Amino acid sequence: MSTRPRVLTLSCPDRPGIVHAVTGALVALDANITESQQYGDPDTGLFCMRVAFDATASEEALRANLEVVAHRFDLDWKLSAADEPVPTLVMCSKQGHCLNDLLFRHRSGHLPVDIRAVVSNHTDLQPLAQFYGIPFVHVPVVTGDAASKAAGEARLLELVAEHGAELVVLARYMQVLSDDLCRSLSGRAINIHHSFLPSFKGARPYHQAHARGVKIIGATAHYVTADLDEGPIIEQEIERVDHRATASELVRLGQDVEARTLARAVRWHAEQRVLLDGNRTVVFR
Repeated sequence: MSTRPRVLTLSCPDRPGIVHAVTGALVALDANITESQQYGDPDTGLFCMRVAFDATASEEALRANLEVVAHRFDLDWKLSAADEPVPTLVMCSKQGHCLNDLLFRHRSGHLPVDIRAVVSNHTDLQPLAQFYGIPFVHVPVVTGDAASKAAGEARLLELVAEHGAELVVLARYMQVLSDDLCRSLSGRAINIHHSFLPSFKGARPYHQAHARGVKIIGATAHYVTADLDEGPIIEQEIERVDHRATASELVRLGQDVEARTLARAVRWHAEQRVLLDGNRTVVFR
């Protein structure tokens, strides 16, 4: 049998012997461990671990060995094939900087995702998706219309099922998701926004920031939850600015930071490097 790369992630209450038991279960099947990282949170008592390994053993054999360890240590665990890109839907509205960056990285082979469709409540970015050969689906949502919003979210869930999407990326999708949809996509939807929040809410945040003379701008990528823009943070980046920067320059710098930050968060999620620790994340870079 040929060797296949896999990734095991797990979390559980911290106690002695976890690493020994997990690695022992893999080595017993002649697995070659290529990367191993672990972290015990002193505040929550949660232990997190990520193990990358090569193995010729079958999926069934690996799961059988790991199930014994999982039962002993009460593991919340996931075994993934490291050579399979994650089926992904990307959502957007009218701003294309994050979408363009994701599509370029996807086509260049720099993101371990399979972008199966671009979904938008507007048609502005349809030509961009077509340029990259990605199906574009227009799901209109009338702002303030509850029925339209519900229909749009129902259609989104249909598309997730239709495309087998395991990840949904909100690449500047400017609609607030309902609590029910957030729960349906829990742990598999990533959003990006400027890091001025909770200051400078609403339209033209970079212009608001310029008027206040900010000295740093940045972006935050996080998992989507019912608490708007307050989900577990995956990645953040900042850029220093000074009085010479115009509002338009802040917009340009901000869009660059947003695109880079989102791309890193998507890659780390797809590589199974992000584990949830309550309202926080553990990221094994």
